[in-house]
Amino acid sequence: MVFKKITLIGTSSESFDAAADDAIDRAEATLQNVYWVEVDELGVEIASVEDREYQAEVTVAFELED
Repeated sequence: MVFKKITLIGTSSESFDAAADDAIDRAEATLQNVYWVEVDELGVEIASVEDREYQAEVTVAFELED
């Protein structure tokens, strides 16, 4: 098996969990063979948004097809 890793950043106005779920949901909807996700960093954007925007940077690993 060979895997590839990519980095995604999910966002939410609710929470870090919701931001991570946003990225994971997108990965599962657009990639095949997703095996695991690692949460790398959490952040909050406050400069250019009216309320806080929670961000979760995740690394997604998926198996490459033959």
